[in-house]
Amino acid sequence: MSADDRSSILRAVNLGRDVAPKVLIAGATFEVCKGETLAIVGPSGSGKTSLLRLLNRLDEPTSGTVYLDNIDYRQIAPCELRRRIGMVLQRPFLFPGTVADNLQFGPRQRGEELSTAAIEELLARVGLTAFGSRDVSNLSGGEAQRVSFARALANSPEALLLDEPTSALDEVAKRDVESLIRQIGRARGIPCVLVTHDVAQAARLAERVLVLENGRIVRSGGVTEVLGA
Repeated sequence: MSADDRSSILRAVNLGRDVAPKVLIAGATFEVCKGETLAIVGPSGSGKTSLLRLLNRLDEPTSGTVYLDNIDYRQIAPCELRRRIGMVLQRPFLFPGTVADNLQFGPRQRGEELSTAAIEELLARVGLTAFGSRDVSNLSGGEAQRVSFARALANSPEALLLDEPTSALDEVAKRDVESLIRQIGRARGIPCVLVTHDVAQAARLAERVLVLENGRIVRSGGVTEVLGA
């Protein structure tokens, strides 16, 4: 892979958040490159989700900042930032209506209309060909989570934040979503930051790993180096 292909897309510098008297995140510095999956692991309460939420300003940092394509993200309007840094949560929260309605939501917020062909292309990308007219109330958990990915991808994000995206799924659906995460990174070049409690999953999906304890990065590096995988 060329140096350009490994360029940093998302970079945190001394990122922190205090909610007195508690320090949620302290001095987090790391970067995520094009096509890379970075896993964040650590014990419950270590700050994994808190760190993820700082990366697209769902929570405001009290110190440090994040750079998206070398631009300080404080210079980007929050709604634009969250389009460019998409997020998929543990449980899929879909809007009532059809799958196509959900995919149209983000583009319509900026005055764009996805064509039927564009919707079908997005659905094919997540393994849900011809699902556009399905009502979301009739989807399985795994199908709904894949729609969540497609909805995030509809915004043409430059990076994706994944907060325990398979923890509510059965084993078959979990493996399907893991395959999708690999495809997003390798085929589309979209960097992913994956929060997971599952160390084995981190080893399967990530190139690099951060270990958090008490809001601080205590280890970071390649999967083999950090997890012994």
